[in-house]
Amino acid sequence: MKIGASTLAGIDHKLEDSLEFIENLGLEYAELVHQYPFEKIEAEVLESYNLKYSIHAPFMDVNIASLQKKSRLSSIEQIKTSIDLANEIDAEAVVVHPGSIPFLANKYFKDKVYETTNNSIKELGDYGKDLGVLATIENMPTFEGMIYQNLKDLDEVLTSYDMAMTLDIGHANHVGYAPDEMIFDSIKHVHAHDNFGDDDAHLALGEGSIDLNHIINVLEKKNYNGIYIIEVNDYDSIKKSYNYMKKNF
Repeated sequence: MKIGASTLAGIDHKLEDSLEFIENLGLEYAELVHQYPFEKIEAEVLESYNLKYSIHAPFMDVNIASLQKKSRLSSIEQIKTSIDLANEIDAEAVVVHPGSIPFLANKYFKDKVYETTNNSIKELGDYGKDLGVLATIENMPTFEGMIYQNLKDLDEVLTSYDMAMTLDIGHANHVGYAPDEMIFDSIKHVHAHDNFGDDDAHLALGEGSIDLNHIINVLEKKNYNGIYIIEVNDYDSIKKSYNYMKKNF
């Protein structure tokens, strides 16, 4: 079982502090949040740690579904930078958000927005394939305007493009999916965190109401070979979550 943690927990610390904490905890992987304040990440810095990596492409002020051409192209270029970094450091996966839809576009141009994000998803997937990088698309929580909260719809698009999903367990629970409804063959990467269904709280594993044991056991029975990235709010929650994983699996 491949287990890692996201540097999101230390977003207000130096990147080196987060990587040192993750390494000292005994985890094998770190997921690099590749956006402000860590827009520039040097491969030489990463090589000094006994870690393997995945990358979370930028999602702040980024929207691959934007109908504004310059905004969409800028977003795609920023995410391609993450794919380039993944290629440079041999990262196992890149996580991409599928974009958002503002209220006016939702009212008048919803179909066009989904067509646009699907085209962007395919472009990024093809770019990753050309470099030998696995570009994955993440399912979203129940927040207004977020695209692809629906796991089945996301799976259908990704399957048609021969692409992979990052299953965010906490997001899926926030939308209201039961554990058995979260499992798809397209899942190649997992974000693990807990909540009570009422908020995307990113709690430590075992501190919410999600039946994590069932979800992970089903994935393991299906020979899931990706990473389980602990994506929580602080270092203490990483430690608690890793202890939960060691105890239960």
